[in-house]
Amino acid sequence: MSEIIKLSRRELIKAGILVGGGLVLACHIPGGLRQALAAGTTPFAPNAFLRIGSDGTITVIVNKSEMGQGVYTSLPMLIAEELECDWQQVRVQPSPVAPEYDHVTFGNIMATGGSTSVRTEWERLSKAGAAAREMLIEAAAKDWKVKPSACQAKNSVVHGPGGKHLNYGELAEQAALLPVPKEPKLKKSKKHTLLGKPIKRLDSPAKINGTAIFGIDVDAPGMLTAVIARPPVFGGTVKSFDAKKALAVAGVREVVAVDAGVAVVADGFWPAQKGRGLLEIVWDEGQWASINTPAMREEYAKLAATPGAKAYSSGDAAAELDKADRKFTAEYEVPYLAHAPMEPLNCFVDLKPDSGLVRTGSQFQTVDRAAAAGVAGLQPEQVTFETTFLGGGFGRRACPASDFIIEAAQVAKAVKKPVKVIRTREDDMRAGFYRPMWYDRINACLDKQGRPLAWQHTIVGQSIAAGTSFENAMVKDGIDSTSVEGAADLPYAIPNVLVDLHTTKNGVPVLWWRSVGHSHTAFVVESFLDELAHATGQDPYKYRRSLLAKHPRHLQVLETVAQKAGWGKPLPAGVGRGIAVHESFGSFVAQVAEVSMTDKDQVQVKRVVCAIDCGKIVNPDTITAQMEGAIIFGLSAALYGAITLKNGQVEQGNFDGYPLVQMDDAPKIEVHIVKSNEPPGGVGEPGVPPLAPAMANALFAVSGARVRSLPITPDQVRAAMGKA
Repeated sequence: MSEIIKLSRRELIKAGILVGGGLVLACHIPGGLRQALAAGTTPFAPNAFLRIGSDGTITVIVNKSEMGQGVYTSLPMLIAEELECDWQQVRVQPSPVAPEYDHVTFGNIMATGGSTSVRTEWERLSKAGAAAREMLIEAAAKDWKVKPSACQAKNSVVHGPGGKHLNYGELAEQAALLPVPKEPKLKKSKKHTLLGKPIKRLDSPAKINGTAIFGIDVDAPGMLTAVIARPPVFGGTVKSFDAKKALAVAGVREVVAVDAGVAVVADGFWPAQKGRGLLEIVWDEGQWASINTPAMREEYAKLAATPGAKAYSSGDAAAELDKADRKFTAEYEVPYLAHAPMEPLNCFVDLKPDSGLVRTGSQFQTVDRAAAAGVAGLQPEQVTFETTFLGGGFGRRACPASDFIIEAAQVAKAVKKPVKVIRTREDDMRAGFYRPMWYDRINACLDKQGRPLAWQHTIVGQSIAAGTSFENAMVKDGIDSTSVEGAADLPYAIPNVLVDLHTTKNGVPVLWWRSVGHSHTAFVVESFLDELAHATGQDPYKYRRSLLAKHPRHLQVLETVAQKAGWGKPLPAGVGRGIAVHESFGSFVAQVAEVSMTDKDQVQVKRVVCAIDCGKIVNPDTITAQMEGAIIFGLSAALYGAITLKNGQVEQGNFDGYPLVQMDDAPKIEVHIVKSNEPPGGVGEPGVPPLAPAMANALFAVSGARVRSLPITPDQVRAAMGKA
């Protein structure tokens, strides 16, 4: 698992052709192989996800990036379940970048994101395993001169009449001569022996013993290391620079200008870092040097009070609100957020006149490879792109701008040597891409039973798709779908709804962040609904139930989490409960938070109970881990996360100013998985959205303080309680 696989598409094909008489199986179904492989001579067909060696080793080629979410285990499980193989013989290799490995629904791109890995690969990989199983059974049947129906595969062995048996390694060469079934028969869920069971991750040993290779670990003969001095303001450029002092540092080899700034190239990171500190640079700060967070907030608040572009409408919310005797209005705001993966961005590039090599942790291999090729003046197919382990991504390593790839390619092109460009934590945080800042305003009125009759939700913030290659697909009639997701598709029974949007523009680069638009809309919707429940004297849990009659999956997770959390049962003095439910990425998640406060008005989340319905289950351990991680991730943002700007500059630089939840802050977390036969949903992102509103609602329950902005700081709590 620690080896970086160095295979081009052609090399993968060659390597797979019966090394010692193995079977390499293509998995594009229908279509796929026109015929299977003959020993050493039949050409390898494209779309290979599975290789079976003559020694019985089963290698699954995975086309998704492993960044902690478990795809190096969950995706092989899909194949292994249908293949009826010995799990102990399964190995994993990252795929090369080739059309065969493109995302099933994103188009002509190899990518990992949107909590889609299992959702989109379930059918393709299941059929791949099933087709291989049928071929192996047919090979054994031919050898024994019996019908395939008289044979059965189990644990990498085909069993036949009279106690006959052959293992997969023995059958691989014969199976390679057979045609690939176009529509192999899949197992019934009730016969699954692997899926739905807790399975230890295949990548854990390498990560534990230190042999796993992340991008920052990459080394190569003659490699240099570079760091880049970047403009202090977004959009700034270099007027001039003096590199004499930097070049005098032992180990510094070159100083070169690139689009991102000025790169100091050295024998290692530390001389490069020292040299960068000695650069004398005159910056042209450009048009965004005056951006300040307070001014932006004021601008957003003014926009929120005016009609925006219509994103969704049902009934006539405006008319109902105009004639209502009693209205409820609330304004919410959330800040810019950094992705802050534990492994800062980095990229290795080695360019030759007619080829290139890129090694990095990427979520956007096709886009990033093309970007590197563009800098080098090569065709994408001339660049070998090797995906390492990723030390976290959260969307940052799926950047349409390919910023960290391009800067590394530019440095390598300038110095004509293999180079690894490393960003410090401060580089990553101050010169990155961010979850947009949002400002929301909701007006509502109620019917005689206290249920929402009209709901008008105005959203203000930047588009993450505008100006990128994804704009045509994601922005329709001026509406970026990610800006309003979770708001324009309310599950609650509200007859009159209007959601509108103001899309702002400024120099702050924005990008998807774990759970994307849901990260802010869930906070707003679930907090405001809680306000309405309390305003009418109704229990927040029962209030939600009454509005979700037509949404059984929402209801089931809501009821499950309430029951598991002991909703309605007495709590210790000084502890409050809050609840929230939200659908995103094909999954349904409800959470209950139990909150107390310190004598300094600091919120403490003591317990979080989570219920998730993500449809069909692959590995419950992965689901639990993803929910736990998402809750800690969401809690870090809700308590501490904020990127603020002053005079065009990001004020935070490291975890001292952008803290994460630590062990002594972490709540007790309980995860309950709701069994379902629905199609699989995502699990990497859906656990984030309900956390902040559940926490804010619990704070109100214990203190009466209704906080409508994140992060929830002691100052905000005091202000909400009238102490400030």
